[in-house]
Amino acid sequence: MLIALALAAASPALTAIDAERAFAADAQKSGQWTAFKAWSAPDALMFAPQPVNAHAFLKDRKDPPVAVFWWPGKSFVSCDGGFAVNSGPWVRDGGKAVGYFTTVWRREGDSWRWIYDGGDGLDAARGEGGDIKPVIADCHAKPGAAAPKLTVTPGAKSAAGSSKDGTLHWSWSVTADGARRFTATLWDGSAHKIVVDDRVAAPPR
Repeated sequence: MLIALALAAASPALTAIDAERAFAADAQKSGQWTAFKAWSAPDALMFAPQPVNAHAFLKDRKDPPVAVFWWPGKSFVSCDGGFAVNSGPWVRDGGKAVGYFTTVWRREGDSWRWIYDGGDGLDAARGEGGDIKPVIADCHAKPGAAAPKLTVTPGAKSAAGSSKDGTLHWSWSVTADGARRFTATLWDGSAHKIVVDDRVAAPPR
């Protein structure tokens, strides 16, 4: 798999899946936070645990000795191809720690840049990966209804985004104690279906 990731890093990223694999390969080669900065858009968002601009947060952060290792397990793409939501497993410390990630990707010309990064740890690894194919929103019928709205706790920070054609939506919220939720919906020709629903508990104090 490392060879495949290295080849992905050396080739132009054609899809959001390609971009995720190249991003992961770059983290192993160049350093975790170095890769996070290189593959993120200027407006990219991550959590610490409150939402922060990725470039500001990572500006002076040193790379860990060993980068986290991750790979795409699912990919949901807007009909117009401008945005994608990827999710999949990650492992750290030789498999002693496992979890999942979710990234929102935006196409910028011939390249992709991530604009949202989240995830959490798990007790057991997800059985996802391999030669996955993207799930693309239905392109035959225009969305006729708004995406389901995320229920937000009063006082929580929140935001939402959408592809230009309205076939892929995402939203997130973070409460004061750092608990957060992320959802993504994909248009299937008749309705917006929830395809990702991440719920992360508040970190221990």
